[in-house]
Amino acid sequence: MKPVIYQIFVRLFGNKKAGVQIYGTKEENGCGKFDDINNDALHSLKYLGITHIWYTGVIEHAVAADYSRFGIENDYPEIVKGRAGSPYAIKDYYDVNPDLANDVANRMAEFEWLIKRTHAAGMKVIMDFVPNHVARAYRSDTRPLGDPDDFGINDHGGKAFSIDNDFYYLPGEELKLPQELYEKATITEYRKNPQKYREFPARVTGNDCFRADPGSGDWYETVKLNYGVDYLNGGQKHFSGIPPLWEKMKSVIIYWAKKKVDGFRVDMAEMVPVEFWAWVIASVKKQHPELLFIAEIYQPGMYRDFIETGGFDYLYDKIDFYEAARDVIENKAGTQSFTRCWQRIGDLEKYMLRFLENHDEQRIASRFFAGDPWKAIPAMVLAATMNSGPLLLYFGQEVGEPAEGNSGFSGDDGRTSIFDYWGVPNHQKWMSEGEFNGKSLLPHMSALRKNYAGIIRLCTVYMLFNDKGFYDLMWVNQHLNDQSSARIYAYLRYNDNEKAIVILNFGNTFITRTHFFIPDDAFSAMGMSSNLTVTKKIVFPEGNKGSLTGQANVPGTFFFDISPFTAMVMFLGHCQ
Repeated sequence: MKPVIYQIFVRLFGNKKAGVQIYGTKEENGCGKFDDINNDALHSLKYLGITHIWYTGVIEHAVAADYSRFGIENDYPEIVKGRAGSPYAIKDYYDVNPDLANDVANRMAEFEWLIKRTHAAGMKVIMDFVPNHVARAYRSDTRPLGDPDDFGINDHGGKAFSIDNDFYYLPGEELKLPQELYEKATITEYRKNPQKYREFPARVTGNDCFRADPGSGDWYETVKLNYGVDYLNGGQKHFSGIPPLWEKMKSVIIYWAKKKVDGFRVDMAEMVPVEFWAWVIASVKKQHPELLFIAEIYQPGMYRDFIETGGFDYLYDKIDFYEAARDVIENKAGTQSFTRCWQRIGDLEKYMLRFLENHDEQRIASRFFAGDPWKAIPAMVLAATMNSGPLLLYFGQEVGEPAEGNSGFSGDDGRTSIFDYWGVPNHQKWMSEGEFNGKSLLPHMSALRKNYAGIIRLCTVYMLFNDKGFYDLMWVNQHLNDQSSARIYAYLRYNDNEKAIVILNFGNTFITRTHFFIPDDAFSAMGMSSNLTVTKKIVFPEGNKGSLTGQANVPGTFFFDISPFTAMVMFLGHCQ
């Protein structure tokens, strides 16, 4: 079955608070908890067609709140992004974010119960693994006995690079943060550390900023981890002996695998050498062979190496599919972009995870993107049916969340904030005060969610969308894009038992009685003659018009009608 992954940002998912304010505190704006993701929520997602849930923001990261009574050291506000902190500034790999627990002292047990609930509902659990960087004030207070020492404990700060160091250093230099960070830090009443954060010698910032004065646009709240690559000397690799950091990170992965986590979305995997991934994934899978590894990666030239050498199961398909789909949706490019997309990916298609939203991207319904979630329906059908790789949805996407308003650190940029305590209004309407029955949804939101359920069902029930049979029909139908400004895209999907034509209209014009051709080699590839008929038709959005009819005495020639912003899937059989 095609994996369909639903990303939940835990801090926001269960938050019922309305009337949030800019830079609001946890008490003012509310905060979702592990327990908010109850059986009703999980069963509703299972019914939607979800197979895996990616829980984001689980591992303990730097926060502005005071949890010192629970043995958690307070953080310096100037190195915490927003009121809530970045989920990718990890403070303790072996613990969970105390913000997410009702009973902070039993926070790990609450997450373990969420894992059990998710499995009982018939879905698998994915969580983030952040290997490239940690919070500047990293300190594990829950590391199991027998696991490797904490990061940096045995480092020699007088060496810019050493195979035995966990971090990279700038010897003799003190860290100089932008003054504006200290000014922003004064907005929080959580400041329990009376002194400013001081770091000497300065360590290299997580986004490879080898300066002691990172800017506010750098990942200033993090420090980069050392996997044995000497970046200051031409990127020399020192892998003759296993660097100490490798064993430490392997221990982290094993720790969570033992808690029955089913897989990891690996943050910025491309910033860690592929040699490490080849070693650690192979090693971990000897103990946990079903463990899933998904790489966040943005360099197509590295794709094959991360699959064939590194051992990843899936890779982000942002640079090809997401960017092509967004340009087409926004009418900045024609649908020829999709042909170029699959041609560039080639035989790696089955490894590519496709999405139109995640925590890094602007919401489809925001004014910064499409402004209307219905305009993305053809692209969602394409993401679900173009290849056999997994499909990803971000919570709230299926009800048209527009991410409106200035949340604080994130500003008003069309993204749902990952740094602030905030509300997600359309999602809250589906949540219905924790009943997760959608009774508070407006009619157009309910209709959108119903269409998403249909799209997911399409790609999980019909096995031809999990097989490799794909035929792009646009090379013999270029006249379609001449007539309709490159807004039509059509292709065949097939296996031994099922055949289908998918026609997508990304334009705002009703296409009627338009000539369409399927060549002989396409029929040959499907194992069919040109004497075919449509046996079943599925149209998204439901209720829109779409049809395909053959032309008498002209084999392979058809006419189709299709509504604006519509996807039409027609299953094929031979005429009797």
